[in-house]
Amino acid sequence: MKTFSLLLASIGLSMTCFAQKPTIKWGEEFKLRKGSSDLEVISVDKSGAYLQESHQALKSYFVVGASMRESASLVKVDKNLTEVFRNDFNKELRGKEFEQFFPFEDKLFLISSDYSRRDKTKAVYASAVNKSTGELTGEFKEVAIFQKEEKKDDIDFKITYNADSTKIILVSSIKGKERNEYTVQEFDKNFKKIGKPVVLTNEFEAKKYQLQDLLYLGNNKILLVGRVYEYEEGKRKKAKFLDFTNYNIRLYDEKGKQQAEINTTVNGKWLNSTKVVQEKNNDLVLAAFYSNTKKGKTIDGLLVQRININDGTVLSTSDKAINNSLLTADNDDDDDKDDDKDDDDKEERKERERLNKLKDEGEGFSKYMQFRNIFYTPDNGLVILAEQYKEYVTVSHSTSSAGAGAGAIMGGGSTTTTYHYNSGDLMMCKIDAGGNIGWLEILPKDQREVISMTGSSSGMGMGFGGLGLGLSYSYTGYFDEGNRPFYSGFGAMQTDGNIQVIFNDSPKNIGVTQAGQKAKRINRYAKSDCYVLNIDAVSGKLGRKQFFSNTDVPTAMPRLGSIINNEMYLVGKTDRMFGKTKIAIAKITVK
Repeated sequence: MKTFSLLLASIGLSMTCFAQKPTIKWGEEFKLRKGSSDLEVISVDKSGAYLQESHQALKSYFVVGASMRESASLVKVDKNLTEVFRNDFNKELRGKEFEQFFPFEDKLFLISSDYSRRDKTKAVYASAVNKSTGELTGEFKEVAIFQKEEKKDDIDFKITYNADSTKIILVSSIKGKERNEYTVQEFDKNFKKIGKPVVLTNEFEAKKYQLQDLLYLGNNKILLVGRVYEYEEGKRKKAKFLDFTNYNIRLYDEKGKQQAEINTTVNGKWLNSTKVVQEKNNDLVLAAFYSNTKKGKTIDGLLVQRININDGTVLSTSDKAINNSLLTADNDDDDDKDDDKDDDDKEERKERERLNKLKDEGEGFSKYMQFRNIFYTPDNGLVILAEQYKEYVTVSHSTSSAGAGAGAIMGGGSTTTTYHYNSGDLMMCKIDAGGNIGWLEILPKDQREVISMTGSSSGMGMGFGGLGLGLSYSYTGYFDEGNRPFYSGFGAMQTDGNIQVIFNDSPKNIGVTQAGQKAKRINRYAKSDCYVLNIDAVSGKLGRKQFFSNTDVPTAMPRLGSIINNEMYLVGKTDRMFGKTKIAIAKITVK
């Protein structure tokens, strides 16, 4: 076993000094079990961290084979990053599907499900895990059961928390219906139902409405944030021709009756990204980026509203114009300045040229900001962190022939699906107790992450020369969760009057600290440095330092870190084309 060492740098910036010094400790190289595909931090407490190690497990036997299911092991490491236990629950989960581990207060639950084809029902179960031994404390308890009307219906559900994380709620919906319907059930800390489920409906066609967020408020009222779409004029009524038009934000009472609809076209402004939070035992705060036109392609400003939690009335409104020149220009066509251009092969360059052509022909997607974190400050204000972010998928089909080599399918070929994740400029903003915008800072960055998956396909290939390429934009809805991207984006933690933002970036960007500066693109994260950006919550002053080099350790995943008090646990992982994957756990402490 090898313990990874770090090369820490003490590069000072003249902008501001670090009042708090983060340190990092890496554990020994972690050994994944055979067949495991992923490792992530799911929870932390005073005794250590709990990790989920994903893998395949046997579901059932057949005469001519067997079926497999997704499963996961629970791994605990102590404060010194030493493994305490590892349990795969394969015996306990026999016949059931693993769904997730769910931490709540001082408890940890294993959530599973079981689908009955005969009854067209899906049952969801929960069982508490002993956090000292990793064993289940009892049998699985049924917490919900869903009934399909049609076999083709899909059931979406999400187990999460209410607005102040004091209660467990389960939100469910059945895809396939003509209208939207969402059911919300509250649970206590032992997964015992509290009251009757609340059913929420609206008048939108299912395809034209996408739930982005649901807040179960402290007064048992429910806020729904949805995105409304319309078909492009003159186009067929297909999903690919749906255009986002506006947000729909509605407040429902504890019985599911609509109580208020919050105006999202304030002063002629059209919201294109929004986040609603409930202040501690207080009103709602809505933060949104807006455009001055209904289908604006750019962000023109930031809007902040305080909303009465009881009736949905707007108490105060403030906005700040954002000059688009502050945002780093899109670099999709600027491939010559890519600091990793020497590693790009001809096929990668060729694919980017095809993508740029498709986008120029109208299949592109807009630039926009997404809210990532909202921190409360001691002076009853808020600090908002947002990130310029977009993701899209490309699919290419290559044909095979008789001479295509061993393993080729006659008349078939292979399909490669590529997921593109682009994490751009970081925006930081302070909202004071009166709802006014105090300071606003932008840190330019350009992180790109690409993940490709290839599988066999039957039938003829598509496109010129046996290669077809399609481009589709993907927007993540309320039920769509995942752990991608892995290395781009950022993690953030708050200690006293400061916020530390941790992210991977090119070593050439160490001097990039303010809007208007050019950030070099980064897409080879094993060659990157990990940085700490210190934000003074009162003044907005920034200080940037190199934390460590990812060339010396398994490549860090700050975005997926888990935080308790002044500590963040994260996973580092470096995949190798030849040789064993290098993976380890780290703990960052801010003193």
